[in-house]
Amino acid sequence: MKALIFAAGKGTRLKPFTDHHPKALALVNGMPLLERNIKYLQGFGINDFVINVHHFGVQIIDFLKENNYFGSTIEFSDEKDELLETGGGLVFARKLLDLGEDFLIMNADILTDLDLNAFIQFHQGKNDFATLAVSDRKSSRKLLFNSEMVLRGWLNVESGEQRLAEFNKGFKPLAFSGIHCINPRIFNKIKRTGKFSIMEEYLDLMHTEEIHGYEHQAHIIDVGRPESVLAAEKIFK
Repeated sequence: MKALIFAAGKGTRLKPFTDHHPKALALVNGMPLLERNIKYLQGFGINDFVINVHHFGVQIIDFLKENNYFGSTIEFSDEKDELLETGGGLVFARKLLDLGEDFLIMNADILTDLDLNAFIQFHQGKNDFATLAVSDRKSSRKLLFNSEMVLRGWLNVESGEQRLAEFNKGFKPLAFSGIHCINPRIFNKIKRTGKFSIMEEYLDLMHTEEIHGYEHQAHIIDVGRPESVLAAEKIFK
């Protein structure tokens, strides 16, 4: 299975580090986030990667070259002309991913100990084109799921704004973990082009398709701010 690692973002919340470096190379206990996630995925037998780059992308490419790609096959989806966000980045990398087999997507700034084998097995058992890893943790935005863990909405916890596929029948609010398992059938369902968030597509597609959530209790830290680096260092040695 291939994995797409989103590493293109500007990481503005991690300033001043990201004034001169990509967030994917931010250190947690002396090891760059990108290296940690490559090794994490390798632990589940994944050795074939696509990495999208934009902000200080050359630093990421040079870092991987200097480390002999950590023994993996790595292809780059270079968004040097425009940062395309998650949805646009996925579509831009289509030629590297639309190969008839499921693939994983993971944000470079997420650290987790999620059991990917169980996640992938769940996804393939549902035969979905998209399964989202989610957990019950504090977040300003939540995805809403029915009793069958099918995506039915989105909630802004702070403002109360909702986007629903149907009347809210006590849907379960869960936070997205930044990890998806995808079947390439999704490429024929995405309507947007250019720069856009993949979540916008999911929230449109939930009206006509089944997108499942996979609830887990694993550690998950979004290493997006300096204080979250300190939190990550307590868990990920």
